[in-house]
Amino acid sequence: MDPALIHELKALLGPANVLSTREDLMLYEFDGSVEKGRPDVVVFPHTTEDVARIVKLANRFAVPIVGRGAGTGLSGGALARGGGVMLVFARMNRILELDLENCRAVVQPGVVNLEITRAVEHAGLYFAPDPSSQKSCTIGGNVAENSGGPHTLASGLTTNHVTALELVLPDAEIVRVGNRHGDSTGYDLCGLLVGSEGTLALVTEITVKLTRKAELVKTLLAVFDAVGDASRTVAEITARGITPAACEMLDGWTLAVIENYLRAGFPRDSAAVLLLEVEGLREAAESQAAAIDEICRANHAREVRTARDAQDRDLLWKGRKNALGAMGRLAPSNYVLDGVIPRSKLPEALERIHEIGTSAGFRIGNIFHAGDGNLHPIILFDPRDKEQFARAIATAEQIIRMCVSLGGSLTGEHGVGMEKNELMTLLFSDADFDLMRRIHDAFNPDSSLNPGKIFPVSKGCGEIRVGRHSKTAETRA
Repeated sequence: MDPALIHELKALLGPANVLSTREDLMLYEFDGSVEKGRPDVVVFPHTTEDVARIVKLANRFAVPIVGRGAGTGLSGGALARGGGVMLVFARMNRILELDLENCRAVVQPGVVNLEITRAVEHAGLYFAPDPSSQKSCTIGGNVAENSGGPHTLASGLTTNHVTALELVLPDAEIVRVGNRHGDSTGYDLCGLLVGSEGTLALVTEITVKLTRKAELVKTLLAVFDAVGDASRTVAEITARGITPAACEMLDGWTLAVIENYLRAGFPRDSAAVLLLEVEGLREAAESQAAAIDEICRANHAREVRTARDAQDRDLLWKGRKNALGAMGRLAPSNYVLDGVIPRSKLPEALERIHEIGTSAGFRIGNIFHAGDGNLHPIILFDPRDKEQFARAIATAEQIIRMCVSLGGSLTGEHGVGMEKNELMTLLFSDADFDLMRRIHDAFNPDSSLNPGKIFPVSKGCGEIRVGRHSKTAETRA
């Protein structure tokens, strides 16, 4: 990194907002994935104008820029694969406006997901997208990855709750797309940009929809002695035309680990459980809950519990959302996968995941969004053991390939990033990549923003140039 660039960044932002020592940079070479990539300098803007000035400086020195939120991502999407300037939005963390009457909020990208709900819950509103990391992940990162969560089944992904964006383009121009009301006139540029993983623009302001709390929420826990019975229950709920607000599945081994950690009231001797939630007007929610109870029992659920009150409900969800913390007691690290399969293939997929794990010498936990077939197998391993680490990476790839072979997809909510970019050729043709490349180049022709992400960078189908700004891509460490 040119010392002159660091000097100019410090002059622009102040020394306290620029990190360049090796010790500081090491903290930013990781996210929640198993990937690794160290930036050359880390900066903390406070305003949109700061972001635009940083982009101008980076362009002048011909170095890439990577936007980053809280670093909770699980695909390496916010890592500096080719070095350069890492632009961290942690200090752009203000809620700029709350329009409660029209159910809208305008926020900076560094606002933590759950803080939006906390700011509006007094008015009976909340922000619906709820990743398991919602206590720490930021809305800017949610927009970049099009994050989901347990309630995606009924509420949709982040893209369904964003109506307008303020952007800094790769040439430092500041633009706005979308509008407060969300009625798209012309091209839906918000839809294009949400989920683009920071490869098209840097998002500096987000307008989101707020959702009114339901009159009644009912949470059910169905306990099964066979994984197949739980899977068939999910398929039958869908076939009956019932769309729960959430439909989560956990296997028995994972459940026991969580219960030993949290004492959330989960059974330790089951093969699987379904955590289901319905919400809406009182009569409709009660009717749906009764129908789901009936379907679960018809598919041999040995027990169906209904949360007695909000405290009981919160405890069940605490168990689901703190699963990774529980797994952290069993191994030095874990690799959380993200693949999608048709719901009808759940029994086959879980059986094959078990076989793949056994063959590789790993015990794999399963906790996932059963309602939309979004699997999250968890591989426990020790990253200090190079052979074991390589085996974990190979096992993960085998599982994702299996998901695609069953008619599924590479990712449901974690994004492509560095983790799956080389597997994109499993789903997309040369023609597909050509179209995506043309869109990418219309926004980011020099690949100055987040190079080496989403598109394959190795030789072969769909290769996209990394660009003049990027150094040789780093491999997994």
